[in-house]
Amino acid sequence: MKDGGRIAAAIDVLTDIESRRRPVQDALKDWGTSHRFAGSGDRVAIGNLVFDALRSKASLSFMMNDASPRSLALAVYGISWGGGMEGIASALEDDRHAPPPLSEEEAERLKAASLEGAPDWIRADVPEWLWPEFSTEFGEDAVTEGRSLASRAPIDMRLNRLKASREKLLKRLHHLGAEPMSLSPLGLRIAPAEGAGRMPHVQAEESFRKGWFELQDEASQIAALLAGAKGGDQVLDLCAGGGGKTLALAGEMENRGQIYAYDADRLRLAPIHERLRRAGVRNVQIRDPQTGGLEDLEARMDLVFADAPCSGTGVWRRRPDSKWRLSERALGGRKAEQRDVIRTASKYVRPGGRLVYVTCSLLPSENRDQLISFLEEDRRFKPLDLKAEWGRVLGGTADRARFDDSGFATLSPARSGTDGFFVSILRREDV
Repeated sequence: MKDGGRIAAAIDVLTDIESRRRPVQDALKDWGTSHRFAGSGDRVAIGNLVFDALRSKASLSFMMNDASPRSLALAVYGISWGGGMEGIASALEDDRHAPPPLSEEEAERLKAASLEGAPDWIRADVPEWLWPEFSTEFGEDAVTEGRSLASRAPIDMRLNRLKASREKLLKRLHHLGAEPMSLSPLGLRIAPAEGAGRMPHVQAEESFRKGWFELQDEASQIAALLAGAKGGDQVLDLCAGGGGKTLALAGEMENRGQIYAYDADRLRLAPIHERLRRAGVRNVQIRDPQTGGLEDLEARMDLVFADAPCSGTGVWRRRPDSKWRLSERALGGRKAEQRDVIRTASKYVRPGGRLVYVTCSLLPSENRDQLISFLEEDRRFKPLDLKAEWGRVLGGTADRARFDDSGFATLSPARSGTDGFFVSILRREDV
């Protein structure tokens, strides 16, 4: 396919997403199924056009004075990818599968593309209804953080301590351009591709199949490190999902002690079995919510890790369609779930033990506000100063995170170079 045909395909996919309110991956998969002639390079380019259009939907719509799928696709190619008016005009004229040529207004908009006069929420590419809370969190940095959340994400990998060293893994993945992370001592990163470029399929690497590494964002790696799990501990991963943090905690514990992996949705747990086998993890007991509860663990855990369900505002780089599908009603439902998760998690912490509450959200109402409310309700728990913990675990890089007056930490793309993530540690002090 030529670029004109790829632009036409992106318009079709964006139209499907808009008209049927579908997740982007479902729309792209269906397009590929019905257009089997498209090669793998075509599919990558079309996917990149669609994802970049969703990442910057508000700002591109402002510059084009139109939010239609056609305008968004044209704007990505002409503005975000640097094709310019001439480049896109050429792409549309040189392909019989391309959409119609540029109108005079489209040409003028592309030529004069500017965000001059745009309100901050548009410049930041944050939904207008979320802007008050988002801007309260980041203040004068809000637009910068929003723009970073509208950028492409890198591929982040976490070394499996049980099977390899970072030096050994770096050597094995050097041909992919992998580099050490600046914060996580276990992390490797491959920078995002530009334009129609393809990212490497790291899960096809022999070192992945051998269990030397897992895909995990740097912020999530940091949360697992700050949790402070050590060999011999009794640990409950309460919202284990596919097991990413379970695996990270097992590595820190060197396969000693016991981790109980649980999730209220047993389907989310399905991938954990294969991941544990590949990683060589032997100290994890999976608790199926349909066949067994957690009553025997009450007040016995040294560490309870609660990666609570949330709005996902911190992972907009990876799931840009969720940015525009999130509703006030859905956010309210997540907040109710978070309150239940914190209360439930607290039941399993032994006196002197720790409760780690994290989310991939950047909204105070899902993070600090939830914890302040819980701490007022249950006086046994006190927050640890995460800035001090950060220095102990990660050295002199604390300026890369934001710490509030309660000691909670927020990581973000612009400041930390990670996904958006909130981390807190509470200690039960009725010893």
